[in-house]
Amino acid sequence: MKRLTAMSLTVPSLPLLALAAAALAALLAGCSMTPPLTRPESPIPSQYPRHEHAVTDTTAADIGWRSMFNDARLQRLIELALKNNRDLRLAALNVEMVRAQYDIRKAAELPQLGVAANVTRERSNAGGSALTQTQAGVSVGITAFELDLFGRVRAQSEAALARYFASEQGRRAAQISLVGAVAEAHFAERLAQAQLELSSRTVEDWRGSLQLVRQLKAANQTGALELAQAEAQVAASEADREARQREAEHRAHALALLIGQELPADLPEGAPLMADSVITRLPAGLPSQLLARRPDLRQAELGLVAANAEIGVARAAFFPRIALTASVGTASPGLKGLFKGGSGVWSFAPQLTQPLFPNGDLKAELRLAELRKTGAVLEYERAVQTAFREVSDGLTGQERYARQADAHQRAVQAADRRAALAALRYRAGVDSRLEVLDAQRQLYAARQAVLDLRKEEIANAIALYKALGGGLEERGG
Repeated sequence: MKRLTAMSLTVPSLPLLALAAAALAALLAGCSMTPPLTRPESPIPSQYPRHEHAVTDTTAADIGWRSMFNDARLQRLIELALKNNRDLRLAALNVEMVRAQYDIRKAAELPQLGVAANVTRERSNAGGSALTQTQAGVSVGITAFELDLFGRVRAQSEAALARYFASEQGRRAAQISLVGAVAEAHFAERLAQAQLELSSRTVEDWRGSLQLVRQLKAANQTGALELAQAEAQVAASEADREARQREAEHRAHALALLIGQELPADLPEGAPLMADSVITRLPAGLPSQLLARRPDLRQAELGLVAANAEIGVARAAFFPRIALTASVGTASPGLKGLFKGGSGVWSFAPQLTQPLFPNGDLKAELRLAELRKTGAVLEYERAVQTAFREVSDGLTGQERYARQADAHQRAVQAADRRAALAALRYRAGVDSRLEVLDAQRQLYAARQAVLDLRKEEIANAIALYKALGGGLEERGG
């Protein structure tokens, strides 16, 4: 067998060096300090209580927002919000930033190649004679590449990947929230407009009543007290109308903020508040479907994955770290001889670092990582419980609001009959003006209650739609 000596060794090429380093890293990276992760059991029942009829093969998450909101004006507003809203754009930007962080971590798993070129020329005096020297070199190599013996670098990459996926789920959750917020603001504006219209009609009605009282006063059929009451009633209704106008303008400002621009002049006419422009009976499916369709729950789960991987990073810090620095190239006393035979040079410099007296900081880092994982588990469980409650509340609401609305409609009809009868009896001189005033106030309050209840019913439907993960799809079943 031929004996190898230092003189007979050949310098490996740079690609071979990189390949050897990568292969060695792959062989040594089989050890991982990251503990196995089991997703916590969902702290919720398998079905929504007292809402078994809501269990279907589909959920509201399958309903696109165009199908959910059958209102051309609202659909246009949602389009503009998805395009211009600053919060959603910041969420998307955050995804890109976390993706960049993941790319940085992932790149650390592979050797980083670099090229270096240098020329040194110096002049010195030795024994009274000047001496000028030139040294030139070109090299390609790997600098401080860590051999991931205990999975530290890989655990960092896994944590960064989980954070990236979690940020994407956060962006999806932000979209759901934005679609719901635009819908809520739109119907709040519709309510304000409906209340303004009701208030304006009431002002006209009470002005007509005031005119009647003035005529009766002129005919000496009523007194100054009843005239003052009628005038006060008109003044109060005019003040209420101004308040409704202010509220309508504020709602328009809120919509402009959500869509990221002024309300366009060519917006379609919005459907009336009482129109059937939103689905108020939504399918809920099973809680297990909720866990899969809610982006915020997936985000919390991925946060748990990242926290678990960071335990592996903290554990690996207790063990040695080996870094390789290697280069191969050529060097000569002058540029002309830089690439001639016999000018090849190479270097190989492994470095091992082992903490000897960490003063408890590594144990504290590990303990902190374990506590963060425990906190991530609790956050996930809390998010699941909160989502379950939101859906349960929405299902209860959609059952009760229809019955409540029917009762309010009957109350309006009764109040309308009473107001008409009171007016007839007042003109006939049977009842006083106070009875008429009370009947009119009751009718106005009943009509306002119907509008308020309709807004609450729609708000409940929007909340349930968001709670079930709806709002990501533009079109659906």
